[in-house]
Amino acid sequence: MRYILILVAGLSYLTPAHAYDRAKLLESFFSSVMVRGYKDDGGLAYGSGVIVGENKVLTNCHTFRHTRQAWVSRGEDSYQIKSVQANRWHDLCLLQTEDMDIKPVKIGSAESLKKGQGVISIGHSSGVATPLTSNGTIKSLFEMDGGKIIRTTARFALGASGSGLFDEEGRLIGINTFKTGGRDAYFYALPIEWLAELETREVETKFPIRGDAFWEGIVPDTMPYFLQIAGPELSQDWNKLAEIASRWVGAEPQNSDAWYELGLANEKLGKKTAAEKAYRQSVALDATNTDSLFRIGVLASEKGDAAEMHAINIALKGIDQNIADEFSKSVGCPTTC
Repeated sequence: MRYILILVAGLSYLTPAHAYDRAKLLESFFSSVMVRGYKDDGGLAYGSGVIVGENKVLTNCHTFRHTRQAWVSRGEDSYQIKSVQANRWHDLCLLQTEDMDIKPVKIGSAESLKKGQGVISIGHSSGVATPLTSNGTIKSLFEMDGGKIIRTTARFALGASGSGLFDEEGRLIGINTFKTGGRDAYFYALPIEWLAELETREVETKFPIRGDAFWEGIVPDTMPYFLQIAGPELSQDWNKLAEIASRWVGAEPQNSDAWYELGLANEKLGKKTAAEKAYRQSVALDATNTDSLFRIGVLASEKGDAAEMHAINIALKGIDQNIADEFSKSVGCPTTC
C-alpha cells in the first residue's frame, strides 16, 4: 500500500500539458527494483533496474565494477542473481534472477520519440527503498549504434542509475544512466532498442563486471560529439562550443543537431548571420528540429520580420503545440504569431 500511496502522490504533480496514463504508469512503477552489491572495501553499491522479462532485470553495468556479490530487491524481498549478459561499452547489463514472480514492464521504442514529448523517470534516487518519480520532457535525441540516446529534463540522482525512463503510456523507452554535473544538469538515458543486442551476449556468472562505458570520457576527444558539447554549453564557453560544433559538422555534415550547435555558438558570439545560416541548414536536414526553428524565429523577431515569425509559429504548431506556445511567449506574441 505504501508503494501505491507514494506513486499516486508523485503522479499528482504530472503536468497537464502532457497526457500521462496514470494507470499504466502505476504498472511501470511495480516493475522497478533496486540492485545492490557488497564492494571489495565492505561498502554497499546500489543502483536501480527494470524487470523486462521473466526473471530478467535490465540495469547499468557500472554498478557492478567493484562488487563480487550482488542481488536484486524490491521492498523487503530479495532475489539472487544467477547470471548476467553485459555490453560494457553501452553500460547495459541484463540480469537473470530466480523466483521473481513480478510482471515485466511493457516495452516501447525510442525511435518514434520527438522533442518536447512528455516522459517520466521511475527509480531509486538516493538509494531510497521505494521508487521515486520525476516527470520531464525530451530535449534532444542523438543517433548512436542503431538507437537514440535520449536527453531529458526528468531528473534523477545517485542510486537511480539503471532506472527506467517511460513514455506517457507507461512503456519503457530508455534506461537512465548518466548526467552532467551542476544545478542545470543534462540527464541522459540509453535507448531500449539496445536490449535486443544485449540478449545475444555471452552469459557470464562471475562478478565484478568491469569495463569502460562510452559516456565516461576516459579519452575526452573520442567521446561522441553530443557529449563533448554538453560541458561548454552548460558553462557558456561559446568559443569552445563553436570549436567542437565545427568539428562535429565536419565529421557529420548531415547531422541536424551538429548544425544547431554551431548556430547556437555563433549566435551567442554575436555572429547572427552565420548563426541563421547554420540554423537553416539544420532545418533543411530535419524539418522537425524544433530547436533550430525556434532560434530562426527569435532572430526573425529581432529583425521585425513578422512573416517569418508567423511561418515559424505555424511550423512549430504542426510539430508540438507546447513548443509553439513557448515560442509565442518568448517573442512577445500575446496569443499566437
